[in-house]
Amino acid sequence: MVDLKAYQQLVRAQLRAQAQYRASFAIDLSGSAVVTFLEVAVILILFRVTPSLGGFVMREALLMAGLAGLAFNVCDLCVGNIERIRLYVRTGLLDAILIRPRPVLAQLILTDFTPRRIGQVVQASIVFIVAVVLAPIDWTPAHAVLLVLGPLFGAVYFMGVFVGGSTVAFYWIESGEFANAFTYGGRTFSMYPMSIYSGLFRRVFAYGLGFAFVAYYPALAILDKPDPLGGPSWLGWCTPAVAAASAAVAGLLWRTGIRHYRSTGS
Repeated sequence: MVDLKAYQQLVRAQLRAQAQYRASFAIDLSGSAVVTFLEVAVILILFRVTPSLGGFVMREALLMAGLAGLAFNVCDLCVGNIERIRLYVRTGLLDAILIRPRPVLAQLILTDFTPRRIGQVVQASIVFIVAVVLAPIDWTPAHAVLLVLGPLFGAVYFMGVFVGGSTVAFYWIESGEFANAFTYGGRTFSMYPMSIYSGLFRRVFAYGLGFAFVAYYPALAILDKPDPLGGPSWLGWCTPAVAAASAAVAGLLWRTGIRHYRSTGS
């Protein structure tokens, strides 16, 4: 409880400090809103020139985009700041954090917390709600539960990707673009039907790394739609297991990285 109160006070202090610069605060929030809606606009533009994409109509594809977008933005709100770890390693700030009597990961996540991430979650929630309303869903208790829990487990999966990718900075300081290929690249990959990808690319990212379980398979289960790729229907309910595996691997990578970390000497 003491740790929780300390972290709450840290977040409040950062929010108050950033809100002092009102113009910058407003531009930051509005800019993030534009990015969120542009991602959806890309999908709408695609369906202006084709009636279906990978065997899915616009309403079905929009549901996938809504699931993936909400999952990613919830993750970004919770642990997105961990991507700055390469800066903390290079500048020596990580050394100062390591000697504090608080969990290292929690401190890194809450350092330089930005309020635009709250706005992004709100915007992604609006897109998700619109997608659910438009989607041809046969409402059942199971589908309702999956609609609620799907984005949350998807967020846990992305948290594992964020934390696991950040550990590269312990060995290779300038690792930002490498990690971004799996975090932001994974978000974009997850927003579209897996059936539009082919060959080794789909096998590695969709199944090997598990991005297909963020939105594609949950959307198939919610829509009661057979998988165009021939996968069994029960895959739509495997997201919790995939999320747990992602968190476990990320935890292992994080503990290993911390144990092997050596100061930059700066």
